[in-house]
Amino acid sequence: MSLSENVELQPFLLVLFLSFYMVTVLGNLLIILAVCSDFHLHTPMYFFLSNLSWSDICLISTIVPRMIWDIGTQSRVISYVSCLTQMSMFIVFGCMDSMLLTVMAYDRFVAICHPLHYKIIMNPNLCAFLLLASVLASLVDSQVHNLIVLQFTYFNDMEISNFFCDPSQLLNHNCSEMFTKNIVIHFIGVFFGLFSTTGIIFSYYKIISSILRIPTKDGKYKAFSTCGSHLSVVCLFYGTSIGVYIGSTASNSPKNCAIASLMYTVVTPMLNPFIYSLRNRDIKTALWQLQRRAM
Repeated sequence: MSLSENVELQPFLLVLFLSFYMVTVLGNLLIILAVCSDFHLHTPMYFFLSNLSWSDICLISTIVPRMIWDIGTQSRVISYVSCLTQMSMFIVFGCMDSMLLTVMAYDRFVAICHPLHYKIIMNPNLCAFLLLASVLASLVDSQVHNLIVLQFTYFNDMEISNFFCDPSQLLNHNCSEMFTKNIVIHFIGVFFGLFSTTGIIFSYYKIISSILRIPTKDGKYKAFSTCGSHLSVVCLFYGTSIGVYIGSTASNSPKNCAIASLMYTVVTPMLNPFIYSLRNRDIKTALWQLQRRAM
């Protein structure tokens, strides 16, 4: 589905999404370069942030280049293999974002609630294990969707009510079996969605409880400022993601689902570098030093 049927609007959309894509890739690459180049940023928090930036680049690269191509060629046809590939990559990197945000919430929980044991708990082995677990969970999520979708037999002239091969749209298609579809949706929703959201909510419950026990206002502000950027990204990512899946089952308006999908597939990866760089003094300092070395 095209975002707009207005022919005169297509050149504007092409330039707009090309700009979004370039800003997202450049911004996230700068975060990765800043973390890699500054020894002071070689900590678990920035290790996971650089991996989140890499995942964001891959997520938007799964969606936007194809969208730009479709707008430029005025074609909305996608092959069976390309659709399954796009869906698989979208699930892998979308789930990676979710898992990494959960891991980063745990990292902030340890840093604020157990500061004296932070380096012992968040050791390199645990960080590598958490990253590997996030990757494996994302691959499992993708393969579960693939195994279900590959059972569908009627894909000729299939219409997808979104600007990409959205898994929720594929599972809601008439050719799918309702029982099988419901099993997948509930399994993925409970095992992955509930795990991630519960981990984040529990971490921030403990974080807020610890911050409230700090006697001074400056101490409370300093403690909360270390997780403010992460909390902003969590609200943006999960707010739009939940809106899409609720909207896909409760609303009959494809446009509303497409706009919500646009938020977490394009806008959120683009805003993440700005949120982290503008609210984080260490990242701003590292970016400034990186610029000075480049000059």
